[in-house]
Amino acid sequence: MSTTLQTSLETERLLIRPLLESDLAAVFACYDNPEVGRYCAPVRWPDMDHALTWFNRRAGDIAAGLTEQFVILNKDSNAVIGTCVLFRIDQIHRNAEIGYALGRDFWGAGYASEAVTALINHAFGELKLHRLYAVIDPRNNPSANAVLRLGFTHEGTQRQSYFDAGEFIDSGQYALLAPEWKNLPVGADDTPSHTK
Repeated sequence: MSTTLQTSLETERLLIRPLLESDLAAVFACYDNPEVGRYCAPVRWPDMDHALTWFNRRAGDIAAGLTEQFVILNKDSNAVIGTCVLFRIDQIHRNAEIGYALGRDFWGAGYASEAVTALINHAFGELKLHRLYAVIDPRNNPSANAVLRLGFTHEGTQRQSYFDAGEFIDSGQYALLAPEWKNLPVGADDTPSHTK
């Protein structure tokens, strides 16, 4: 199984392609909102130097086959609207963590579900993974509801499992298995079609 980042994904409205260094300013603009970073420490970039450090560290994970990092573009405008990622890719156990973040101006239009659907198809299709999981702050109801609509199961909550912004935070654990994804009804719960 290859995990080298070479793939671009496409949906009806979105182009999801590998993140380039030249994208960082546009991604920074998406992330530069306290509502976007509230429940997601990795998207809190105080400045572009921090963004570049993050990018270089991520490039090492990509080269090692541990991560696939994408930028999400609106096909009509060619504007960067967010990012999505597969990380902690484990080739032996065929699982990975999935993450996503959209700029505040792009919330509520179904872009997250559309992008994540494409990423799930890629993970279970081309990468032949068996399990995807998401770690979500329990206070982040929109994100939790989004993955539940996509067929993820809430497996539990780890109490005060990480320290962020001066406090210990719980982490909700959600997972989706390849056979579950394959057997989901197409279009269920307003989920975009996940079959090809």
